[in-house]
Amino acid sequence: MASRIPRPQSMPVEISGGDGVGATGLGAINVGHAVVAKLSSRAAVEIEDVGAAATRVLGKELPAGGLGRLGVKQSSLGALPSCSAQVDGQLAFIDLTISVRYPSSIRTVAASVRKHVASRVGAMTGLEVVEVDITVPALVVDRSAPPRVR
Repeated sequence: MASRIPRPQSMPVEISGGDGVGATGLGAINVGHAVVAKLSSRAAVEIEDVGAAATRVLGKELPAGGLGRLGVKQSSLGALPSCSAQVDGQLAFIDLTISVRYPSSIRTVAASVRKHVASRVGAMTGLEVVEVDITVPALVVDRSAPPRVR
């Protein structure tokens, strides 16, 4: 397993002058973890062949039939992937769980998502995206509905 960059513990960061994200003489703008996570999810689905992965418990996919109203999702190319983010000062660490359309190359799609998410989040927030971890637990076969017989 590849070594990971150790994530710093979140601590209050003093921003003075023009050092921080959105810092001015009047104060600073702090971008929250949830905002970075939402921006990351939306940026990820801008890449073709990327979607949400089904909720899993102990490695097994949960059926979304009656559980859909409880927040359990199915693997779908039409939904936002789950994401968590950690912001520490000007650094952002992002974890995405996505599904990939079969038979696309997972390696190629993940590299595109990683680059695009880092670029979009950095441009929109001014944060430096240090790490984008991607988990792909599902492949989605996009099947069109069979033709109806009349």
